[in-house]
Amino acid sequence: MRTEAASLPGSTERPNEDWLAAVLPASGVGGVVVVLDGVTPPADGDGCAHGVPWFTARLGGALTELSASRGDLTLSGVLSLAIRRTADAHRNTCDLSHVRTPQATVAMARWGATAVEHLVLSDAALLLQGPDGAVRSVLDDRLDHVPAEVLRSREATDRLRNQEGGFFTAAADPSVADRAVTGTTPRAEVRALAALSDGATRWVERFREGDWADLFAVLDGEGPYGLLRRVRTLETACACAGGPHRRKLHDDASAVYAVL
Repeated sequence: MRTEAASLPGSTERPNEDWLAAVLPASGVGGVVVVLDGVTPPADGDGCAHGVPWFTARLGGALTELSASRGDLTLSGVLSLAIRRTADAHRNTCDLSHVRTPQATVAMARWGATAVEHLVLSDAALLLQGPDGAVRSVLDDRLDHVPAEVLRSREATDRLRNQEGGFFTAAADPSVADRAVTGTTPRAEVRALAALSDGATRWVERFREGDWADLFAVLDGEGPYGLLRRVRTLETACACAGGPHRRKLHDDASAVYAVL
């Protein structure tokens, strides 16, 4: 088994709000990968004194530790407990009822000798490659069903945030874990896997450079950093050409690649 990981900030002027981890136990039997993408709050704040990087580090650390140490919990159970633990760390100092209280998208996987478990919440992505090279994407597409004109309005987006008929992120409510896309695949059917924030999935979803199998081939040949550099090149070229994606030229981008 081996893992590779890379993360690039969207700007040198603000902290990277993504968070990633890969754990391979010394036994060599299993492993865990986690990628979080923190949701950047507007200028008027999110009711928290700590900030999104603090939140993603706390939540990511809890997810990693619990995934590795609590094999009795499903990944939904791990996410629920990690959210609760993170909320308890700042509920006495921050307004956790604020609609934009720090929150993050989640992609994670855990594998052992017989099975690979996965969990995705919001617009992060998880890719599973079989022994025959076929790639299956695990996506939570609820955000894709929100009309673009709604997403251009902060107030309208907030009305759909962590609400039925809208979309869900990991924030302060542990019950959101039940909304995640989860599943289990026999270990023999997974050769490799990748977890990606939406800054990395731009290569497929925004710039249409290929499909998920093509992206996986980039990871195989160039590693996560090679994929992220390709995304940055496309973003810069698009901006120079006066393309349609200039509102947020670069996003925090992260990828973890694991060969099982």
